Amino acid sequence: MSNPVEATREGAAYAGPTREAESRWLALPMRIALAALGFRLLSAIVAGFVNITFPPFQPTTVTMFDHPSPFWDAFIRYDSGWYYQIARYGYGFVVGGPSVGVGKAGKIAFFPLYPLLMRYAGRLFGSGSADVYLGGILVSWTSFALAMVALFYLARLDLPRERAERAVLLTAIFPFAFFFGVVYTESLFLLLTVLSFYGFRTRRWWLGGLAGALATATRVNAILMLPALAWIAWRAAQPTVRDRARAALGLGLVGAGITAYSAYVYRLSGNPFEWAASISRWGYYPGGTPWRAPVSLVTRLAQHPYAYLAGDPMAPYDVLYGVSGLLFLLAVPMIWRRLGAGYGLFVLANLWLPLSSGVFEGVGRYCSVLFPAFIWLASVRSRFAYIPLVVIFALFYTLALALFTTVHPLF
Repeated sequence: MSNPVEATREGAAYAGPTREAESRWLALPMRIALAALGFRLLSAIVAGFVNITFPPFQPTTVTMFDHPSPFWDAFIRYDSGWYYQIARYGYGFVVGGPSVGVGKAGKIAFFPLYPLLMRYAGRLFGSGSADVYLGGILVSWTSFALAMVALFYLARLDLPRERAERAVLLTAIFPFAFFFGVVYTESLFLLLTVLSFYGFRTRRWWLGGLAGALATATRVNAILMLPALAWIAWRAAQPTVRDRARAALGLGLVGAGITAYSAYVYRLSGNPFEWAASISRWGYYPGGTPWRAPVSLVTRLAQHPYAYLAGDPMAPYDVLYGVSGLLFLLAVPMIWRRLGAGYGLFVLANLWLPLSSGVFEGVGRYCSVLFPAFIWLASVRSRFAYIPLVVIFALFYTLALALFTTVHPLF
């Protein structure tokens, strides 16, 4: 019996997939998306209970509404305020500008795509300040659901269906994956990077380039995926001038997001890299020796672990972030061997950036979007390894969510 493609070539009419086949094709992504949204709702409820039950670690004056709300305020900790300022007021750079409002100088360090989407999504709810925050939640939750679907299909390029679903679960319950549900860029960034890698791996150069461009307009570290994408494009492109030219155009498009933002920043401040200067003013200096902070952490834990954890107020948070970063770093050779150099380069470059700053601030967030690590973990055949890993992830996810919700310095 000939298949539909052969029948079409022979001149027979092909009516396309049946309604039943289309229904089955849509059922899986819908199930993944609904499960992702259900998990986000459950996490939000847990965070609300944490806010009601435990006192805040430090006072905060930022609320979504005119009064404190244990449920809604858990979505808007720390950097969420910066995204609100950009979405509400724009950038409006003023050298040495005020701490709030139009001239807030440090806002330039935050790239524009997420707050732009946040602004327009907020208009679906109204024009008040709370509506802007609600727009951010909508963008984060929608991006997370779509990212889980996209990640499943990307993982399917290397794994059978059951293990691809494991990769989705491990990504969702990673200890610092709670950032996917709050007003932060992580969920949007994950969606765009996964789509970019999927595009390049399947030779959909326009998809890979466009998603990559949007990713570099979302976070600065997105540009670090360019070497990985270049490797994948070199290996995947057909040996024809036309296909290699399309691959090169896709790669060139990836840098369009950060290029466009730098041009905008130049028009505002006279310095196209003012976003980098703004980061350095906070005492964050990436580009140093990436092993200094990890070696220091390992030395302290090896020599006087209790004294370090009990005596240094930042030690518990540095340990959570630092150990996560070290474990991901140790996994790079296995990722490289199992999934290829492209994925290995992506993980290595995105670990280098935070570790080279000499501090562990934000390392957990950086790890949460390193999807090749979760695909590699899902590729492990043993269920005896997988089940304990799920339990460990879930336990530390709850801990990290509670710490973030109660305004501990986990950001």
